[in-house]
Amino acid sequence: MKRHKSIIELSRDHQKGLMLAQLLKKDAPPYKGLPTDVEGKMNYAIETFQSHLIKHFEDEEKILFPISKGKSEECDNLISELSDDHQFFYKNFSSLKPDADLEDLLDNIGHRLESHIRKEEREFFNLIQNLLSEEDLKVIENKIQKSREDFQKSCKTKK
Repeated sequence: MKRHKSIIELSRDHQKGLMLAQLLKKDAPPYKGLPTDVEGKMNYAIETFQSHLIKHFEDEEKILFPISKGKSEECDNLISELSDDHQFFYKNFSSLKPDADLEDLLDNIGHRLESHIRKEEREFFNLIQNLLSEEDLKVIENKIQKSREDFQKSCKTKK
């Protein structure tokens, strides 16, 4: 299904997320310019989480989920599952540290992140495109655009 323009930014975020998911898996092939050692992958994962994924999750949790909630039981169940995944990622990315279990933890995060993104793209986004009105989708588009503009401004003032 073609992605509605209101959530295209979130779909674009998923491309970076899928690259991270693949990188974190055990036996991942080397990707040009990306780390190949476990500690390097950990540092890259933390950086990507802080600079990209947190904003993505916030936009979903503060904009997309509230507007979509209550539209159908299936939608509410998906929101609950996706929110649980977000909590898993907040907890696990924030607690990454070099230790004996790091490679297994990164592999687990990589597999769960890939599954999470696929569920959003193949199930949730398709569902809300069918459930939500054009008015709702326009509200989402405007709020995400403003959120991203505010985020860019805040990044510039932090330097």
